[in-house]
Amino acid sequence: MFYPGSRYENSGQYTATRADGRVVSVARLPLPQARPVLGYHRGQSAQRLDLIASRYLADATAFWRLCDANNAMVPDALAARDLVGIPGKGS
Repeated sequence: MFYPGSRYENSGQYTATRADGRVVSVARLPLPQARPVLGYHRGQSAQRLDLIASRYLADATAFWRLCDANNAMVPDALAARDLVGIPGKGS
């Protein structure tokens, strides 16, 4: 259902019943676990997270790992920070 490397790839699923009675499959929200960061990137004006992820993580689609390492639920919250923590491999 999710592409390889997605933050939802191993999150699991459950079923929920909608108000109209239909049962739907729902992905669990992957909750980040506190992990140490290797260092920090000083943000520059309007620098995109995919470019930071590409530089440090060698994968532009792994911007969500930056969000998890910095306890940011949405990428826009992290993009507004002066310092962005860079997670280690496997984080």
